[in-house]
Formats: sequence, C-alpha cells, structure tokens
Amino acid sequence: MLLLAAFICLPFFCFAQNRPFEAYGESIPGSALTIDMVPIPSGGFLMGSPKTEKGRRDDEGPVRKVDVDPFWMASHETTWDLYKLFMARELDKKSIDRPKGHEVSLNIDAIAGATTPYIDMSFGMGTEGYPAICMTQYAALKFCEWLSALTGNFYRLPTEAEWEYAARAGTQTAYSFDGEASNIGNYAWYDGNSDGKYHEVGSKNPNQWGLYDMHGNVAEWTLDQYLDYSGQKTKNPWARPTKTYPRAVRGGSWKDHADHLRSASRMPSSPDWKVRDPQIPKSKWWHTDAPFVGFRIVRPYHTPNAEEQKKYWKAKHPK
Repeated sequence: MLLLAAFICLPFFCFAQNRPFEAYGESIPGSALTIDMVPIPSGGFLMGSPKTEKGRRDDEGPVRKVDVDPFWMASHETTWDLYKLFMARELDKKSIDRPKGHEVSLNIDAIAGATTPYIDMSFGMGTEGYPAICMTQYAALKFCEWLSALTGNFYRLPTEAEWEYAARAGTQTAYSFDGEASNIGNYAWYDGNSDGKYHEVGSKNPNQWGLYDMHGNVAEWTLDQYLDYSGQKTKNPWARPTKTYPRAVRGGSWKDHADHLRSASRMPSSPDWKVRDPQIPKSKWWHTDAPFVGFRIVRPYHTPNAEEQKKYWKAKHPK
C-alpha cells in the first residue's frame, strides 16, 4: 500500500496562490513540439532511505525531513527531438514573436550552443521520441537557459531534493508504486527488460503525479554536487557545485539493476564518462561514455530574479 505523506497537498485541489498552478503544455516557438509540465505541490518528505531498505547504500543517508517549494516538472525526459533543436539553433535565426512568458529576458544569441558530436550519440538506439543522452551537466544547463530565452519562462534542472520528492510522489517506500521491485517492469526500463538499450519516453506507467520514467530508462542530471547529506539545509536544499566531479545523477537507467532505480538511489558523475573522447581538451558538451544519462526540466512556481536565474544556469569547471 502506498504511504501518502499527510503534510503534502495535491496539486490540483489545495494549492492556493495568486496564479494558476495546473498542468500545461509549453509550446516551442517555431516548431510543432510541446513540453508537458506537471504541477508538483509544495510539501515535506523524508529524503534518503532507512538502513532497512533493500539495496540501500551509505550515500542515501542520513535520512532527514526536507521541505520543498512548489514547481512544475516535465512529465517526460528530454527527447532528442527537443535537444536537437538546441544543437541546431535554427530557431534562433527565425523570425519568432516575442516570448509569451514574462519571467525571463535574455539575448538568445549570447547563449552558448552545443558542439556537434564526432559520433552518433544515440548509438543507434533511436532518436524520434527517445531520450537524449550523453550530454554533460553543463550542456543540460545551457539547454535550460536557451529554452528559457526562447519561451520567456524560467526553466532549470531539478535539485536532488526536488527530484526525489517528485519521484516519490507522496510515498516513502523504495519505489513510487510499492515497496517491492516485483512490479518494476510496469514502470521502468532496466537491465531486466531493456534488451540493452533505452526506449521511447512514456512507454511505461507514470507515477501517481503523472511523471514517466522516474525509475529507469535514462538516469537524470540534477543541479547538485554529489555530497554527503550531513550538514545540508533542509529547506529547498541545493549543494551548489564547486568542482567538476562528482555531480549528482538520479533515477537509474536501462542498464542498471532494479536496486539502482529506487527513489533514494544516487549516482556520482565521473571523468570516466569521457574516456573515449579523442578531443584535447575533452568536450565540455558531451560524455561519450555515458549513454545512460539524460535529463528533464523543472520550472519553479516562485520565479527567481534575473540575478538568481543566472546561478542556476552556471556550471563551474564546465568540463
């Protein structure tokens, strides 16, 4: 049985603010693509896993009560369809009306663009409707900045706390659907059913808040440095990066065992993810050896000011 936290408000019924807080589709100007955004309510949860949880690792503790503010999260992982628009940057040159959103005002031409990879970064696993992979955290941040300039709404990566909170969807069990891995094949692509590759986004069941592939398919970048939880604040925590490695990745992927897909499971990034990159210096845009890492975006309900926005798009030591 799912354990719903009593202090969490469901997004469609008890969130009271001065503007709508509901699901919406963000249309990408100059294209036929739309990003479906799901409202995630403010609330608190126990971040991490208890020592009794099967498959638990030491980096998942100590468990502590964490509170997060409301935000929207993309219902699906970012696809190649979207990411290739960022890579090509052809939309920048088209005559597009002024962005509909009023949260961000940026010169889109000043935003750095991803270099063309020297190999097919999909590795033949599929592109249309499939999750984009192999980008660095820096590249994912720049995608968010570009998307913000394009739409006028503020987008960024989720913090570790936001990611786990959304993945749990009101539960405190190992997985969002129940406490056991026996039903994981209905919700996730992992080493037990993936046939050695990622799959189209949204082809498994969503969690209770309408988010797909939070368990498996591809692991997902967060904003955080990969650090021990001890000493971190408990209100909207963010371990802001101060060095390149390691940074925190969540969710597990198509090549992972079910234990690595638990809501509390964490993965550190590694310089080994660039081993086969022949460039000198190695690309700040691509992790050639990480075909299991992608990302999804969030939009906070409370928009930070322009100065604060820049902090979320900036990555120190972007290697």
